[in-house]
Amino acid sequence: MAKKELWKGNEAMAEAAIKAGCDAYFGYPITPQSEIPEYMSKRMPEVGRVFLQTESEVATINMLYGAGGTGKRVMSSSSSLGVSLMQEGISYLVGAEVPCVLMNCMRGGPGLGTIQPGQADYYQMVKGGASGDHPCVVLAPANMQEAVDFIQEAFDIADQYRNPCFVLVDGLIGQMMEPIEWREVPKRELPSKEEWAACGRHGAEKHHVIKTIFAEPEDDEVFNEYLEKKAQLMKANEVRYEEVNCDDAEVVIVAYGTPARISLSVVRQLRAQGVKVGLFRPQVLWPYPEEALHELAMKDNVKHILCVEMSRGQMLDDVKMSVAGAKPVAFFGRTGGMIPTVEEISEKVMELIEEGK
Repeated sequence: MAKKELWKGNEAMAEAAIKAGCDAYFGYPITPQSEIPEYMSKRMPEVGRVFLQTESEVATINMLYGAGGTGKRVMSSSSSLGVSLMQEGISYLVGAEVPCVLMNCMRGGPGLGTIQPGQADYYQMVKGGASGDHPCVVLAPANMQEAVDFIQEAFDIADQYRNPCFVLVDGLIGQMMEPIEWREVPKRELPSKEEWAACGRHGAEKHHVIKTIFAEPEDDEVFNEYLEKKAQLMKANEVRYEEVNCDDAEVVIVAYGTPARISLSVVRQLRAQGVKVGLFRPQVLWPYPEEALHELAMKDNVKHILCVEMSRGQMLDDVKMSVAGAKPVAFFGRTGGMIPTVEEISEKVMELIEEGK
């Protein structure tokens, strides 16, 4: 049996990045992810790699651009309002096709809000908060094993598509402690970076130039069409989700992150009472598993879909579009750092069960 170790979320994700071959980490401390730069400040020099605490999140994202543009594996992490400051740079990274990994450990908002966990960054990360069309794969782990596995896989995803890859967690996952197993994450066949990386070789026959500007609109449109083809590849390859007790469920809860963990307890408790409830959990938020959720909603046994979030309902839009009117979609959410309880979600499920009678 494989050995398991007890780790704190943020520190485990930082170590996972090191195991994935992260060459450089740039970051600025902000709760609830400050343990990541703290951990990296010690571990990266120990393994002969680069750690740099930046003066701001704006500096951070541009350092990812510069270092990632040389072909190195680079990463940063932040929280909510810190990621807001990075949005312009994220657009540049997509436009320049510079791969990187960015982990957002969400807190309550808007503004400075609270340091407690939240999920109100869904729009910012999944729909894109910066200019232009720029799809990015968004991984959403719900436990520590997934978190360390997804962080490692994120570097391969970023390199495969020459694109930023996001890992989205709420603050509770970053702060919690759980046993994990350090296991080999399947590696992908990746393209060589020698064809594009600006590595500064003196005397090279061809010097690579990384840029995002197109003087002619026709050229920019061609590039955007190319990005759309890349997005379609992501949609074909990166959809991921989990179904729990959905075969005969009358109410299907849709949730990700911490609310999904809580909803799993709801499913177990209500199932023990004979209530037919299931859980549909997107593990990747973009591309969204819309076809799978639609097929589930079309089943005769399903009477209601319940979206549960730690926001006012941002994933709710994707749930409604996926269900496409096949079944009623209800919502339950807490905001500002408040965490929904098993009792609250169970009460909402029972209300829907009563409506269906």
